[in-house]
Amino acid sequence: MHADGLAIETHGLVKRFGDTLAVDGLDMSVPMGGVYGVLGPNGAGKTTSIRMLATLLPIDGGTARVLGHDVASDPEAVRSRVALTGQFASLDEDLTGVENLNLLGRLYGYSRRSARSRTDALLSAFGLEDAANRQVKNYSGGMRRRLDIAASIIVTPELIFLDEPTTGLDPRSRNQVWDIVRALVAGGTTVLLTTQYLDEADQLADRIAVIDQGRVIAEGTAGELKASVGSGALHVRVRDAAHRENAITIATRELGAEVVREADPFAFTVRSDDAPRIASTLTALDDAGIAVGTFALGQPSLDEVFLALTGHPTEDSAPSTTDQHSTSLEEKTA
Repeated sequence: MHADGLAIETHGLVKRFGDTLAVDGLDMSVPMGGVYGVLGPNGAGKTTSIRMLATLLPIDGGTARVLGHDVASDPEAVRSRVALTGQFASLDEDLTGVENLNLLGRLYGYSRRSARSRTDALLSAFGLEDAANRQVKNYSGGMRRRLDIAASIIVTPELIFLDEPTTGLDPRSRNQVWDIVRALVAGGTTVLLTTQYLDEADQLADRIAVIDQGRVIAEGTAGELKASVGSGALHVRVRDAAHRENAITIATRELGAEVVREADPFAFTVRSDDAPRIASTLTALDDAGIAVGTFALGQPSLDEVFLALTGHPTEDSAPSTTDQHSTSLEEKTA
């Protein structure tokens, strides 16, 4: 562990693309060990920040240290100790899974025998043995992401940057990637995870930095962030998705608070700790003939935290041009 106990430390980090200020004075302290989540919508500066920290983009202002090394003045030391998995698979689609990993192993200096041994171990650990001799272009999205992460850790890094690793994956594949992230941490690797999925940050991150418009606007554990917005929350799931909008209208009227539509088309959440008004809301839903499947009182969700902090919800649309970068095999670091 480094003397300061930090894997990453930035002060006033800045990146411009022409007239666009993509990263605007980013201050971040990432402790060694565990998962540090960077949460924000598309275009918030997440990918741009990672690319600067991984030495793939020059820094236009401020300072950054990664694993004790200054990113600008000592990039080689940084590159030798970190790995990066970008938003898009950086694999040769015409090669098989075995061939991709063997190639990278040889490029990193493994002997032929050692490269094959490491390849076999990773394919087994990531559940890809049955697809080992299949061309990557025939892999599913989830299999590609798993192989891409495996390629990033041919040489076990002290720190790995995972940039939105589950974007576009189905729930089963997302859970498989989550298991891989947990296994990396258990093996001693520090993970910096960027995501626009609030549930992903909630599930994986020990601490979370919320960024918007290129700067950190809040930081803490998921519990601390939820507590920071104050009141409790009413979580409702209606039996018929067609009734959700009517239910939201009633809840907004009864509770006088803004409602967050959950990704689940049956569910919504509204911040309130006013027990009498919550009771009247449930009665009003029943009077309107809207069947409630389940409801619960608890902390606000991270969706509500983000809405309260930024004034707008997170987005699940395609990445913006400012924050959209693929990572080639040549850009891979380990």
